[in-house]
Amino acid sequence: MQDYRRVLAENVKAARKTLQLSQEALALEAEIDRTYISGIERGRRNPSLTLIAKLAERLRTTPAALLTPPPVKQA
Repeated sequence: MQDYRRVLAENVKAARKTLQLSQEALALEAEIDRTYISGIERGRRNPSLTLIAKLAERLRTTPAALLTPPPVKQA
């Protein structure tokens, strides 16, 4: 089974960097603590569906995209 905390971690971090947002800026927009964003990006936190939706909105994506595993890279 897929580790969805790790999938979410990678996707949140990638989307945040694409938008050139710091963890602090994203946290302010999502109205949560910066350390919580850090915990999500390290796969240590298990955010609620409501928070995932809020993050997706701030990151200009969808909750489904944040929870979709990246394609497997071919060698």
